[in-house]
Amino acid sequence: MATTAYDIIKRPIITEQSMEQTEMKRYTFEVAKTANKIEIAKAIEEIFGVKVAKVNTLNMQGKAKRMGNRPAGRRANWKKAMVTLTADSKTIEFFEGMV
Repeated sequence: MATTAYDIIKRPIITEQSMEQTEMKRYTFEVAKTANKIEIAKAIEEIFGVKVAKVNTLNMQGKAKRMGNRPAGRRANWKKAMVTLTADSKTIEFFEGMV
């Protein structure tokens, strides 16, 4: 099965902390659990047309959920990637099409 860049990069993580990091050209994404740093860097370069300097990854544990009287469940585990772009690279605009 061939994986595309869009299979590797699932969505950007939009939080207050991650938005502060964008000033330093550091962006956070949810990625496929099986993706490695090289695949993530290539996918970001292909999707956004930027140059990646560094990729850091974290395996995030799913949170436990309480459901009243029913048995407790868990959210799914997922992988997070923090991507740093080169200084001469353009920025990634997540909200460019919004009015």
